[in-house]
Amino acid sequence: MDRRKVCQLFGASLVTPSLLSAANGKFQLNYVLSSALFGNMPLESVLAEAVKSGCRSVDIWRKVHATHREQIVKMGDEAFQALLKKYDTEMTVSTCYPLGPFKQGDEMRWVKKNGGRMTVCGSGSMGEKDPVGPEAKKQVQTFFEKLKPHYELAEALGVTIAIENHKNAMLSSPDSIRYFVELNPSKSVGIAFAPHHLYDALDDIPQLIRDCGKENLPFFYFQEHHPSSKIKMSKEEQLKQMPGFGSLDYAPIIAALKEIKYGGLSEIFMHPVPRGVPVLDTPEKISGAINKSRAHLTKLLS
Repeated sequence: MDRRKVCQLFGASLVTPSLLSAANGKFQLNYVLSSALFGNMPLESVLAEAVKSGCRSVDIWRKVHATHREQIVKMGDEAFQALLKKYDTEMTVSTCYPLGPFKQGDEMRWVKKNGGRMTVCGSGSMGEKDPVGPEAKKQVQTFFEKLKPHYELAEALGVTIAIENHKNAMLSSPDSIRYFVELNPSKSVGIAFAPHHLYDALDDIPQLIRDCGKENLPFFYFQEHHPSSKIKMSKEEQLKQMPGFGSLDYAPIIAALKEIKYGGLSEIFMHPVPRGVPVLDTPEKISGAINKSRAHLTKLLS
């Protein structure tokens, strides 16, 4: 069955991984296209590549990584929705790092209005950066106390706040990730899991995925750590951040995701230098790179 027939069968506007599994009997990854890979290209160029890239929806990024959220403000929501319909895709995520976790009220309302279901940002710092041990637990507790009115709004809207584990932040170390899961008070808060920020704990990643469980993992970045995310290098070197181009062994990561029956969004990702430029020269070349990464992950899935 194709996507539209499955939607009609289940009465859903967006096919979830569980429904796809019911339709074809096997575990799949639900890919979302990051507009950040397209930098300052026109929004329509991004949406035109979503289906071609094997993605069921798009993740809208803003400055400094892209300009697509700003483009939507300029064109208006109705024009944005018309473009989504034209290219048979949907918007599921707004990535809004500049807002942080405590200034997302209006953005969550916008996401809900436009048919989305998630925002992604970092945790910021609650004191000492990259905390471990008791300090990590203390900071996670403080974070959730401060986040309470925000996750209550997310619950009311039916939107998820996904917090990325990021170096130089509260949610960073394996300890802080495990305490985050232990102390998480809301089903509307989860982790945007970023292996590239766990480059000093690679062996811990599969078990961390199991510790999180699917309940705490609404979003997963398929990106590996590489110096080209910070230092200007050739395109060939930059692409090594993506699956199938670099050296990270995704087999145990995929195995852990399958084990927990991961049902969140999966984003093939990399950072260009400088931020805000397209990762390759044309939208078609970007889709080609994504599809190479997706083929690599599909091989591991099988």
